[in-house]
Amino acid sequence: MRNSPFWWILIGLMVLIDIYVFQVVKNLSHATAPKARLIIYSVYWIVSVAAVIVLIILPRLQFEHQAKLIKTSIFAIIIGLFLAKLAASFFFLIDDIRRSIQWVVEKLFLSSKAERAEKGEGISRSVFLSWMGLAFGGGLFGTFIYGFGNKYRYQVMRIRLSFPDLPASFRGLKILQIADIHSGSFTDKKAVAKGVEKILKEKPDIVLFVGDLVNNVADEMHDYMDVFNRIKAPMGVYSTLGNHDYGDYVHWDNPEEKKINLERLKQIHSDLGWRLLMNEHVILEKGVDKIALIGVENWSAKARFPKYGDLAKAYSGLENFPFKILMSHDPSHWDAEVRVSYPDIDLMLSGHTHGMQFGVEMPGLKWSPVQYIYKQWAGLYEEGNQKLYVNRGYGFIGYPGRVGILPEITVLELV
Repeated sequence: MRNSPFWWILIGLMVLIDIYVFQVVKNLSHATAPKARLIIYSVYWIVSVAAVIVLIILPRLQFEHQAKLIKTSIFAIIIGLFLAKLAASFFFLIDDIRRSIQWVVEKLFLSSKAERAEKGEGISRSVFLSWMGLAFGGGLFGTFIYGFGNKYRYQVMRIRLSFPDLPASFRGLKILQIADIHSGSFTDKKAVAKGVEKILKEKPDIVLFVGDLVNNVADEMHDYMDVFNRIKAPMGVYSTLGNHDYGDYVHWDNPEEKKINLERLKQIHSDLGWRLLMNEHVILEKGVDKIALIGVENWSAKARFPKYGDLAKAYSGLENFPFKILMSHDPSHWDAEVRVSYPDIDLMLSGHTHGMQFGVEMPGLKWSPVQYIYKQWAGLYEEGNQKLYVNRGYGFIGYPGRVGILPEITVLELV
């Protein structure tokens, strides 16, 4: 990534934003004593220049697994600082546009020098908007720092789902859904284990994991096998693959290495005691009734994510089953194929979005930037008799924290 045009565009944008924000800092501090101004200017540029330098060299530094938290935390702080300045610049830009319009109006309608002198030749920057921008940016940066402490704050979401065609024997079925473990991001094994304890306390009938066990490589699970192999359920633990499980985001010396990594990951699912569904289905029996559980490989309607899934293959032979559950990692699969071609799939379970690990969820307000990319991004969605539940993710990737969107363990009761 360090050699990509995007990386250098990001760094160039950071420098431009730094220069722009500095004009505001300079304006707001003009009335302070010379020594105070020097300190303010020095601190501003030391932090700004250091952020750019670190961003340039950080991808070139190699860290041991346990030190990766340091790298990701530093990166998150730098990006958080950049986003805070970017958000503050929005307010500054509004004020600059206002001042430009005011300048044009005065030039056009206040023709005499006397009128302009009386009105004031210079147009000072609005102190109110400047302080508001700095306060908003500072608040945003503060939330990013606060979010570091939320990455292991697992919340249990309990949802009752009603289906008219659910066979009688399966009424009350307790499904525990997890997604996006991303073991390569973990640095606190005890905290992860506490989340597993919460899973075990729910005593579900069946556990369904919908993909992204690792960030990139199978070895990331090495230290966590004895944590996740404790997850058991009377009707079994079933799993699927997510986009990160294929090793598509790392450089391999040859295709064979990538293939071996994927086979190793499949074996890890088996070693955990999980039944990995690779474009296939299983029949669940309870009493005299049967329902179908379908698992597909990653399938996304978004161009940048792969389409390994084959729902037609996984579905084959299920036409006469009264109730069907689909495990598919990416929620965009629902609108793009499931609802269009498989209206008899009653429930689809997904993850993938993490709720972007940033947003707001409270009564009457549910928002995250990820909603501008994914129509279904967190929680329950219904269309006709079909339902989709998008889990917010057990782990994290990239930003080592969560703001407003906490890691989730979902308990679904079918009634």
